[in-house]
Amino acid sequence: MSAVRSEEGDADVELTALIVVVGIALFFNYTNGFHDAANAIATSVSTRALTPRAALAMAAVMNLVGAFLGTGVAKTVGSGIIDPPKDMHGLSIVAAALIGAIVWNLVTWYYGLPSSSTHGLVGGLIGAALAASSSVLWHGVIYKVVLWMVLSPLIGLVLGYLVMVVMLWIFRNSNPSKVGRRFRIAQSLSAAAMALGHGLQDAQKTMGIIVLALVTTGYQSAADSHVPVWVILLCAAVLSLGTYAGGWRIMRTLGRKVIELDPPKGFAAEATAASVLYATAFIWQAPVSTTHTVTAAIMGVGSTKRISAVRWGVAGNIVFAWVLTIPAAGIVAALAYWIEHLFA
Repeated sequence: MSAVRSEEGDADVELTALIVVVGIALFFNYTNGFHDAANAIATSVSTRALTPRAALAMAAVMNLVGAFLGTGVAKTVGSGIIDPPKDMHGLSIVAAALIGAIVWNLVTWYYGLPSSSTHGLVGGLIGAALAASSSVLWHGVIYKVVLWMVLSPLIGLVLGYLVMVVMLWIFRNSNPSKVGRRFRIAQSLSAAAMALGHGLQDAQKTMGIIVLALVTTGYQSAADSHVPVWVILLCAAVLSLGTYAGGWRIMRTLGRKVIELDPPKGFAAEATAASVLYATAFIWQAPVSTTHTVTAAIMGVGSTKRISAVRWGVAGNIVFAWVLTIPAAGIVAALAYWIEHLFA
């Protein structure tokens, strides 16, 4: 009888811990929303194509829609980065990883640096797994994360430059004021496309983490990689709420401090970044950074005017934050795991 009660007590503790970890994952999702809101709307707000609140509302809706368009990235995050033990120990690793990502999101948001929530999460997973002497799937980290960490901003930079050059050639004999008005309207569409891409990419990362937590506690089979509908609904809703809360500090950095944007440049940067996000999600199922991609596209578009038009000092600070993200989030996650282990 006592053995049965003990097993029931253990199951209750495990379920409670799982609910807590899902709550932490959703809070990370919320910080991701307000941290990365600038990705979708900074350019359209800075060029006055949209008012801030209208832009945030549009981004929230498109994030919600984007979250339902696929689960390939979620599967990569949930099973392609680490392989934790299938027990409470594994759940503590997931919790520590989320804490590392959340702390880094809040620090970079406070200083207005558009760092990557994606790489913060990956860094947290790696740091917590290493601290726990658990398995890190380095092949997945290198080919699904590190490779695209380098490629996505490079593609965004080059493609943004080329798209802007083509646009300048097409409209070389047009009236600048008329072109500006037309692209101000077109920017509403490109901003929506960017927000859809953000929902497609970033909501899936939290979905993958929740599925990983379900697998470690036995509530979902390791062989079953599907994302439950309730997980998709929760992640989509919370990401949208976070997006509507807005990330004004980072918005100012992306919209004004890197380059001075006008509607054609804003459209070119958003269209470029959205294309990269769709391709990496649907073709390669790679969890790329929306922040890296759109920032690089803005730099590429701005450099068509002249190289000095890009404020490379601000750009250098952003790149430094990019490089620091994975190790910094990993260190915080490792500390969180050791604290959990000490008190547990």
